[in-house]
Amino acid sequence: MAAGGSGEDAFQTFYTEVKQIEKRDSVLTSKQQIDRLLRPGASYFNLNPFEVLQIDPDATDEELKKRFRQLSILVHPDKNQDDPERAQQAFEAVDKAYKMLLDGEHKKKVLDVIQAGKEYVEHMVSQKKKQLKKDGKAIIVEEDDPEMFRQAVYKQTMKLFAELEIKRKEREAKDMHERKRQREEEIEAQEKVKRDREWQKNFEETRDGRVDSWRTFQAKGKTKKEKKNRTFLKPPKVKMEQRE
Repeated sequence: MAAGGSGEDAFQTFYTEVKQIEKRDSVLTSKQQIDRLLRPGASYFNLNPFEVLQIDPDATDEELKKRFRQLSILVHPDKNQDDPERAQQAFEAVDKAYKMLLDGEHKKKVLDVIQAGKEYVEHMVSQKKKQLKKDGKAIIVEEDDPEMFRQAVYKQTMKLFAELEIKRKEREAKDMHERKRQREEEIEAQEKVKRDREWQKNFEETRDGRVDSWRTFQAKGKTKKEKKNRTFLKPPKVKMEQRE
C-alpha cells in the first residue's frame, strides 16, 4: 500500500507540474511550447494527440486546423534557429498528432481510449459512493468537483495510453523476433539448397573419372585372377627300375 500511495503522490505532483506548465504555455511562446512537447515523459504524454495540440476532444475540424497552424508555426525550426534540433522534434510531434486526428479511424481509437478513461472514473466514483452509503457516511467524494473529476480522467486516460503503447511495443518486438527467426530459417534453407546443388554438380563432374578408375581397377583385378588360375602340366617323373 505504501508503494502504491507513493506512486499516486508522485503522479499527483507530476500532474500538478504539467498543468502549471500548460497554464504558463497558454501564452503560446515558441520556447515554452518546445519545452512542453519535449518535457520528461513526453514519449507517453504525447501519445494523446489532443494533449499534444492542447485542444478539447469535442473540437471541430476547423478548430483543429487552426490550432495546428498556431503550434506548427511556433515550433517550426525556421522560427527557432537558435535551437533547431529541439524545434524539429517538437514540430514532428505536432505534425504527427495532427495527422493522427485527420485519420478518421485513428481518431476514433483515440476517442475510444479517452471515453474508456472517463467511464472507468465514473465507475470508481459510483463504487466509492456505494461504499460510503453502506457505511452510513455522507455521500461526497472529491471527484464531485469538476476539476478533480477532469484530473482523474486525465490520469486514467494517460495510463490507458501508456498501457496500449507498452503492449504495442511488445507485439512489435515479438513480431520482429518472429520475422528474424523466419529469415534465419529461410537463409538456412537457401544455404542447404546451395550446398546440395554444389555437391550434385561436383558429383556429376567427377563421375566419368570415377567410372574410368573403377574400370581400370576391374581390369587389373581380372588380369591378376587369370594369372592366378593359369596352371602348367608337368611331365611325370620317371621311375627307375630296380634289378635283382
